[in-house]
Amino acid sequence: MKKYILLILLVIIPSCSPEIVNLRAAKDIVKDYYESGKYDEEMNEIINDAKEKFSKIEIKKSASGGSVVIFDVDDTALSNYEISKRLDFGYDKKIIDDWVLSAQLPAIKQTKELYDYLKSKNIKLIFITGRLTEEYEATSKNLISQGYTGFDTLIVRNEQEKKINSQIFKSRVRENLTKAGYKIIGTVGDQWPDLNGPYSGIQIKVPNYLYEVK
Repeated sequence: MKKYILLILLVIIPSCSPEIVNLRAAKDIVKDYYESGKYDEEMNEIINDAKEKFSKIEIKKSASGGSVVIFDVDDTALSNYEISKRLDFGYDKKIIDDWVLSAQLPAIKQTKELYDYLKSKNIKLIFITGRLTEEYEATSKNLISQGYTGFDTLIVRNEQEKKINSQIFKSRVRENLTKAGYKIIGTVGDQWPDLNGPYSGIQIKVPNYLYEVK
């Protein structure tokens, strides 16, 4: 599970030092963004643009590899907004861990739309997540129950990879997939470490104003 970092919003005033917004006000701004339709509007624009980009890509088909798009899980395919709001945009490891293992996270509808679009074009789909081995079954169950069916594989961190930087971990996995015969034509994630690094293809960055992963 990604580590949550307490959200602080800054209002930049020209020719002045940054003014720190009251934390309560910052949380209310984030809540309004997610619940007023602004998040959906931004997601719709990003996903429509993504479909346009992928429509122009030549698809390589192979039984053992072929063209593939990599998806992140948390706040890319599945939403953590409900638990974030319940925690008043704070962090409690036990509650978050239980939330993940409940396998009840809702799909982000726009990501699911892109997933289905790519699937209809016979592009293979792989999930790479920072979640751990002990969360694999719950994650797989959650994805399938939310309609993310037919994916090629789901890759989580093993015990030795727990402390590896997110970008290094995901870059290594993509490199190994490429060596195995996959042609990665795109990556979809809510954090830049999901996307940056080699073998990333078209980078689709979806918004996340709840936390940041370094």
